[in-house]
Amino acid sequence: MWRLILKSTGAYLPKREVFNKDLEPLMDTTDAWIQERSGIQSRRFADLSHETCSFMGASAAQDAMDRANWSISDPDLLIFSTLSPDYYFPGSGVLVQRELDLPNIPCLDIRAQCSGFIYGLSVAQAYIESGKAQKILLVCSEAQSALMELSTRGRNISVLFGDAAAAVCLEAKPISDSKDRVGLIDCLIHSDGRFAEELVQKNPGTQQSPIASVDMMKRGEMLPYMNGPAVFKHATARFREALTELISRTSISSDEWDWFIPHQANQRISQHVASELSIPQSKLITNIHCRGNTTSASIPLALHESISSGRIQKGEMIAMAAFGSGFTWGAALLQY
Repeated sequence: MWRLILKSTGAYLPKREVFNKDLEPLMDTTDAWIQERSGIQSRRFADLSHETCSFMGASAAQDAMDRANWSISDPDLLIFSTLSPDYYFPGSGVLVQRELDLPNIPCLDIRAQCSGFIYGLSVAQAYIESGKAQKILLVCSEAQSALMELSTRGRNISVLFGDAAAAVCLEAKPISDSKDRVGLIDCLIHSDGRFAEELVQKNPGTQQSPIASVDMMKRGEMLPYMNGPAVFKHATARFREALTELISRTSISSDEWDWFIPHQANQRISQHVASELSIPQSKLITNIHCRGNTTSASIPLALHESISSGRIQKGEMIAMAAFGSGFTWGAALLQY
């Protein structure tokens, strides 16, 4: 029997830090309003002339591979998650493969938005537990600033999101003792497409031809849209459901968790979910105040920063949960 273990983490942060006060001249907002609404004080925006989605992803992946002492011949599979790819097609996974000079391994691109890391873990788990892969590189990268309009019209999205990339090296470990918990204990994913348009970027898309036009840009039809109250309502409910299911499936209570890393969507959501499940704030890991919502990169970025700083130690148990556009959601329990 094989189990997925976390070998290492890596990350890449764009150089440019954008504070709330930097947005005030561009739109009808204030630092106080943004912090009260989301808990965000600053975020990073990529220099898109070179800090592309694939560049950031490859940089994070190289960081993780260096920490794992992997060579380019080690990974059997590359899984890549983003909502902001370099190209309409092909997916950015092959661009990361090219950047890293990896051999002809398969590259899978995932479009699960904020749930991308949990979905990626689920795919990696299936490959490793079936014996089809021994070493997997899971990369999440977001260049979301390219999709945003820094104006009052685009404010609901542009004050919340940031750019970043994070990666993990995952390995197969033979398990002979059922009491051995090291590695990925469980991972679950769900979706409900009835609410797909509550958090969406419809255009450019193939529902119409041409897929993009100047008029569409002028009307704001190529901007991301979010129904904030609906997303908040569904996110809190699905977070709670996923974590309750995780507890039921593993028979491991939240009291036994050392850390809880939620998707960094909103500080109020994270604190609300932790409170509902009686998770002490001391176990809650958040970095949204200085990173913003980095979508699929948010959980692995917080994981990397907590491990590299020494906050998370070997042997500790980490619960993770995400909710995103689709709606998609999921949770995972990992002993590091």
